[in-house]
Amino acid sequence: MILDQTKNWAETDLKYIWHPCSQMKDYEDFPPIVIDHGKGIYLYDTEGNKYLDVISSWWCNLLGHCNPIINASVKKQIDNLEHVIFANFSHKPAIELCERLAQVLPKGLCKFNFTDNGSSAIEAAMKVSFQYHAQTGNPQKTRFMALSEAYHGETIGALSVGDCDLYTKLYKPILMDVVRIQGPDCYRCPYGKDRDHCNCECAQKAAETFKKYGNETAGLLVEPLLQGSAGMKVYPPMYLKKLRELCDEYNVHLIADEIATGYGRTGKMFAFDHAGVSPDIMCLSKGLTGGYMPMALFVTTQKIYDAFYADYNTGKAFMHSHTYSGNPLACSAAIAVLDILKDGSILKQANEKAKYFTQIIKEKFAPHKNVGDIRSIGLINAIELVKDKKTKQAFDSKLRIGYQIYRKALKKGVLLRPLGDVIYFNPPLIIEKQDMDFATDIALECLKEVLPA
Repeated sequence: MILDQTKNWAETDLKYIWHPCSQMKDYEDFPPIVIDHGKGIYLYDTEGNKYLDVISSWWCNLLGHCNPIINASVKKQIDNLEHVIFANFSHKPAIELCERLAQVLPKGLCKFNFTDNGSSAIEAAMKVSFQYHAQTGNPQKTRFMALSEAYHGETIGALSVGDCDLYTKLYKPILMDVVRIQGPDCYRCPYGKDRDHCNCECAQKAAETFKKYGNETAGLLVEPLLQGSAGMKVYPPMYLKKLRELCDEYNVHLIADEIATGYGRTGKMFAFDHAGVSPDIMCLSKGLTGGYMPMALFVTTQKIYDAFYADYNTGKAFMHSHTYSGNPLACSAAIAVLDILKDGSILKQANEKAKYFTQIIKEKFAPHKNVGDIRSIGLINAIELVKDKKTKQAFDSKLRIGYQIYRKALKKGVLLRPLGDVIYFNPPLIIEKQDMDFATDIALECLKEVLPA
């Protein structure tokens, strides 16, 4: 499509569109950037400017914009079938996708349920966990546990298990009563340890919570190894092992939110692979379709599936549906993603490049007086900015330090979208070293402009 060059697209956008996660008043002096096309890890606007998409367009663009292999797969599918009701009907792309995913998922995950976005997958997983216990002689298990500072989506159920005030505070009167576990905080560890030298002493908080509430809890939701919206907080795999042991002891489902961490983001196909244990339910989205189409899944075990398998009149069926469940176009994109990843070369190359990325970030940013912590996992790198390096005191949020850096970086051709005052890089797996150099140089330049060394 060729855009009308005489039209003020940003002005027309503001006339009609209410953008997500935005204070629209900010747009008065910083109007939306209208993107014309994308290629690889770059986006190009209607004014001819280009931007390095170092956050993968909200963490979902896995293999670059307009990837030719994914493009071809979706184009081929659209001439055959665009969509069909997924109750009592199916299609080859959905079947093939599940068959292939079953081969790479953590052990025991074998039954797939389709939804159309990550929040919906979380909601469906919670409902399955609750219904399972109700149908297997444990009707007292009606609550859920989640970590402090968790983020699991923004529908009511998903928001309930979240704990980021920016999203949840206003809505607390209408949210579910969730049991909160004090989660790991490796930067401000109360035990004086760090993420590379500890025995996950913080898991004792989880043990205490399970002892008090385990008998009434259906499932524990966790973002494995990386709490994204909390500020890209990274914690050790051992913590997942200890949660697995607690869930087994108290008959609580371990529900893995791999929406942001799956598909190689942490250096392995799934974050749970680092721990060598399996969850009872895993939720997937974002990288699932390479960022092409809205689709999500929850995947569970044969044991959980069997608790719903009965004569219809028993009322044990899982009566949950989405109009676009199992959409063939999205499934075709997801199959293409697996095609690209199947020989392991993309992930291997990404892990090699991750070493370089982390090295240059530490070299460039660590000396700055306001850089408190640099944390890395896979190609993901996060830089927490603090007012005082020694005390780890944060800046007043009203200063919007991260937002100031974001605006300056956009003018210089780099798309950063900080989490508060945490600057992070979460690029497509195909990023090259020269792009890493450019992104980090611009980010450091903007940091110095906002916070002079």
